[in-house]
This record gives sequence, structure tokens and C-alpha cells, in this order.
Amino acid sequence: MKRALVIISLIFLAAMSAAAQEIKVAPSSVNAYSQGATTVFLTFTNVVSKRPVDACWCSDLIAADPDLGFKCNPASVLGCLPVRYDQSRLSSNSTYTDIMSIPPSVARRAYIEAASGGGAVFFYVRRFVSLTGGPDEFVPVTIHLSGNGADVPFSLTDVKLSWGVDKPVLMARPDEKLPSIKAEITYTGSGRLRGRWEIVKPGEELPSARDLLTEATLPIEERGLQRHYTELSRFNIFLPPGGKFILNGPEAWRVPSHIEGLYLVLLRIEATDDASPASISSGAQAIQTGGVAGFSLPVLRYYVGGASNAAPVAAVKNQLALLLPANRATIARDELIEFSWSEAEGVAFYRLEIEDEKSTQVLSAIVLAGINNYRAPSWLKDKAGGESLRWRVVAFDKQRNPVGETPKRELRLAR
Repeated sequence: MKRALVIISLIFLAAMSAAAQEIKVAPSSVNAYSQGATTVFLTFTNVVSKRPVDACWCSDLIAADPDLGFKCNPASVLGCLPVRYDQSRLSSNSTYTDIMSIPPSVARRAYIEAASGGGAVFFYVRRFVSLTGGPDEFVPVTIHLSGNGADVPFSLTDVKLSWGVDKPVLMARPDEKLPSIKAEITYTGSGRLRGRWEIVKPGEELPSARDLLTEATLPIEERGLQRHYTELSRFNIFLPPGGKFILNGPEAWRVPSHIEGLYLVLLRIEATDDASPASISSGAQAIQTGGVAGFSLPVLRYYVGGASNAAPVAAVKNQLALLLPANRATIARDELIEFSWSEAEGVAFYRLEIEDEKSTQVLSAIVLAGINNYRAPSWLKDKAGGESLRWRVVAFDKQRNPVGETPKRELRLAR
């Protein structure tokens, strides 16, 4: 009886919203995995003289008077979209695309409410503000809790790249054979995983964060405009409902190591058809949304170095020093972390090392000489888990010998 009342209320709200609202969203109703993350490609149309500002999930809607549409009941908010995951983009003069990345924490809270007697439905509400002084507009999307089956959008929720050995960054000699590469992929729904492996060679322009998005994450007019690099191999694999898959990388002989310098191995995921009911019923099948992800894909780095005169160890030790963040600085959870240090002469590259409170390494990054800063990925704070990190920088010469290192600094994470 209660579920029937919920459905009737939803139909009534949708009818009232259609009469009052100007902005439309497709799909307006989707399924989501109840025990983990889900990512959905949304299209907002008729967005005239307005722009999106924030989005939240909630289990109950109320009228947005004097604004337009229906907004979240403050007492039922399950969470809000972090700024770092906001992928909304102006696609045309009156169309916005949005990547709705439902965090596992939101899905769990919605599931707990449903298990306690509430309906197995919650909402994603995107707010648009007027650029001409008019009322704001709230546009809801109805989300139905489901298992991780074929009726959930085919989306990537996590990707981890590794060499298959306990070395996050490799250092190799010219023409040395490298270990095999693998990608651990977590996904929802089912569909074809299609894409390619590419290599960024020393001296080539590095990819931007937008270059590393999956193709299905981009608006239709941006697809095909991402920077491309030398292709190593391709793949086209069907992923059944299951949620976990290990993708093998290119054959070792395809991965070059003949030029000295820093290389990047890229995993590029192409857009495919999404057969989930929401994408079909919404008419969105003309836009391929299979393989959507709310984050930039990670990269694998390796450095190839040859023999050369070693840098003076004492000189490097005297010059190398950490700059920012300051020791025991506190960083907000939604703030990006950028590390920087002083330049040292005669250094070929630096290695930034970050560990958690238990002295377990959570990140290691290679940075070439002349680049004395590193912006940490958004997942660093989540991987750290605790309330503090420690970091340092180690300098290496062209023979890959360590020639200097800094003391460790503490970095505190705000609750």
C-alpha cells in the first residue's frame, strides 16, 4: 500500500513539474545499484539564460516556491555532488550534459531507508540559477534502487592500473623489457568495453584531465576532439553483469623503452551502446552512453634512463627542499592538494612519495626535472583513509641513482 502511494505521488509530482518547469531532463527516471556507485549520462534541454550550480540526492521532494520545480526536502538529503565530480557542460546554446555520479555512501543511505520501510526510490535534483534575475529552477531525476544487473546503466565506477608487480612507478634502462600491464575495472550494468591502449612518449605534450575522460562522458560535439597518441593495441570485450573485470594490457614487446625520458601509458575507453531501459525509453540511444565515468582515468608512468655522469650528491642535498604544503598544514576534504619543492641542479627526475599514518605508501609519482610540483589525484584523500599523510621528495640522477632526499612532512586532512 505504501509503495503504491509513493508511485501515485511521483506521477502527481511529475505532472505538476511538467506544467511549471521549463527545463527538461533525459532520462528522467533511472535504475541505480543499491550496494555501490552508479554513473549516468544526463541531458538537460531548454536551458535558456540559466546555469547549473549544485546538485543533491534526497528521499523526499517539496515544492520549490517561489522558485520553479521541486527541490529536496532538507530533512531528507542523502548527500550532494562534490565539486570535483561535477562534469556538467554547456553542450549547445540551450543544452547541458551532466554526469550523475552516485557515491556508494548515498546508495547505502537510500538502501537503509528503503529497508526500514521507505520506498525504494530517491531523487537527484539539479539546481539552475537564472542569469537574468528570474527564479531558480530545480529539476529532479527519479532513481530506483536495483541490483547490479542489466537494467542498470553500463558505467565505470573505478579503474586501477598496475604493472602486476608492487611498483607503482617503474624505472627502466633503454631497451629493457617491461612487466605486463593490467587494469582492474569496477563497473555497473553490462555492455561492451571497447577501447585502446596508447603511449605518450618523452617530449610529447601531456594529456589534460579532460583528455583522460572516457568518450561517453563527453558531450556529443566534443567526442573525437580529445588528444590522441601512438596506439599500442585495441580491445573489444563484452562485460556481463558482475561488476569486476581485469583487463590485460598490450603485449610487453609493444611497450617502447628505446628513448630516454618519462613515458605515460593511457587506457582510452570508447563510447558504446547502453542497453539499459532508461537509455532506450528516453530516446537517448542516438547518443552512445555505455562506458560513462565520472572521473579521469588514471595513467601508468615509467622512466627510461641511461648512463651519464652522476650529479654531485652533496650539492643536490643542499638545494632540495619542500615548499608547499607547509608542515602540518590542514587541507579540506574537497580541496585539491598540490605539492611543490625547490629545483636542484644535475637531477634527472624526482620521486614524490606519500604515505598514510601507518607508514603504508598510498601514492608514488615520478616528475621530470624542471617540473617542481605535482597535483594529487582526487582519490588520494579517500585512499588515505585517516586524518593525516606524510610526504617527501627523492632526487635521482640519469643513472637512476638516488642523489638526495628531503625530510618527511605531515599533512593533515580536515574531518
